[in-house]
Amino acid sequence: MDFGVSSVLRRWPLVLAVGLPACTADTRVPPFARVPFQPFSHEAVVAIALREWRAFGSPVATEEQPRKPERVEGLWQRVGEYWWLGLDPADSATGWTGKHDASGRVFPPEADEAFAWSAAFVSYTMRMAGAGTGFAYAAGHDRYIHAAMRGDPGSVVVAERPEAYAPRPGDLICAGRGDSAGLRFDDIPRTPLFKAHCDIVVRLGDPEGLAVVGGNVADAVTLRHFPVTVEGRLSDDGCLAVLRLRDTPIASTR
Repeated sequence: MDFGVSSVLRRWPLVLAVGLPACTADTRVPPFARVPFQPFSHEAVVAIALREWRAFGSPVATEEQPRKPERVEGLWQRVGEYWWLGLDPADSATGWTGKHDASGRVFPPEADEAFAWSAAFVSYTMRMAGAGTGFAYAAGHDRYIHAAMRGDPGSVVVAERPEAYAPRPGDLICAGRGDSAGLRFDDIPRTPLFKAHCDIVVRLGDPEGLAVVGGNVADAVTLRHFPVTVEGRLSDDGCLAVLRLRDTPIASTR
């Protein structure tokens, strides 16, 4: 048996290959989400979204809310975790919090539009649920809406027409906002950058309609409802797209 230098050199490619994931993986993401320990699922997305909603005091959009909960102790740090864990390391927004920029300076409350964290919340939820490389984590919703429109085989979401598909728990309800409020499904491929907002469906069957949870709604993680038809499809014609969660489990990234 050869235990000489040539044997060691022959084993180096294997050693390097085994060590590569540990060197290249984003170690900020906990192993349970990065590997993931369990397959990505609708149930995980809903459970994590509801957990974050409870952390903010379970606010409902129709009720009066305290002003700027994103800036209070315990919650501005939570928003910081959405930025830090939800986005990819190269994104310049990863150092933001609910009231700080990346340098740690407190920005004034009236400037919070420049630090809108709703897409970071969705990205965080998907990453913690184990979406792995199957989601386009970003500070803006338009990036993962475009990815869902392309229908990439490895993507955990695929875009559906709101008038033709009945959302299920874990799906994302997306609408344009600001000067993009009039955008509709057929406009998406021709619009590379646009303002949008997406909420996560957490429950069906409420008298008020489809229950969703979204980040940065009234400066909190807030629950609200969308009216639906008897078939379960959205009756609000202001919706841009529904991003359907695929049923196929995502492969491990070990």
